[in-house]
Amino acid sequence: MVNLRSLFGKIERNTYYYIAKTERNMKGTSLGEFEELCLLAVAVLQDDAYGVSIKEEIDHRTRRNTTISTIHSTLIRLERKGFLKSKMGGATDERGGRAKRLFEITAFGKKAINEARILRNNMWKDIPDLLWKGGPL
Repeated sequence: MVNLRSLFGKIERNTYYYIAKTERNMKGTSLGEFEELCLLAVAVLQDDAYGVSIKEEIDHRTRRNTTISTIHSTLIRLERKGFLKSKMGGATDERGGRAKRLFEITAFGKKAINEARILRNNMWKDIPDLLWKGGPL
């Protein structure tokens, strides 16, 4: 990453943060398969999208046994890319007074999963019927 402080000299702290965050978000905007699953789980769970619920949703739908650390690292990466945003929910007795970090899909995240869906659907539709009917390739 370019050292923005030296590039722009002395600039206001908030301006530096905004530019650095925007530059970081512009990198790596493609989605991997597991990132896509995490985004879809957040979209499905809506207001109840936090680490454990996201893990349970993905495990149930994919019949996988993911780890919570994999979920958390993916959610952090998606937030850094700008696909998700998070906030701390209220503390609950069932969690020993600890708050949950709740995730929400951003407009950029919605655009990304929609583009992934369109790409996949177009590719599926372009597979020749002959392939699925068992004929020679």
